[in-house]
Amino acid sequence: MFTHMTVGANDIEASRKFYDAALGALGVAAASGPDEKGRYWWRTARGAFAITEPIDGEPACHANGGTIGFAASDPDAVAAFQAAGVAAGGTAIEDPPGPREGAFGTLHLAYLRDPSGNKICALHRVG
Repeated sequence: MFTHMTVGANDIEASRKFYDAALGALGVAAASGPDEKGRYWWRTARGAFAITEPIDGEPACHANGGTIGFAASDPDAVAAFQAAGVAAGGTAIEDPPGPREGAFGTLHLAYLRDPSGNKICALHRVG
């Protein structure tokens, strides 16, 4: 459904290092860039993710209630995502990495805030 997602970053290099680590734990190659607008891109066959300093010159801010989810191949990748993200300057939030039961069945999840406060998660769907 989505072609790409972009989030704002106040410290583009700190955010690049964070996403290289966290997404690298999910098997995503390091970012390309910066491009001509200073953005960094992570690309897969299923879509792209980017960080950018806001074009309007205002500080980047996170969406309250918004979350971006990244697919994980297995529960170990979910835990590795969180560990790598925290080691690279992110903040662990919500419950520790692990299974959650809900309307969509069993999901293994880990949630982080990136250096600019954006909420992201890694998700592995069981079954």
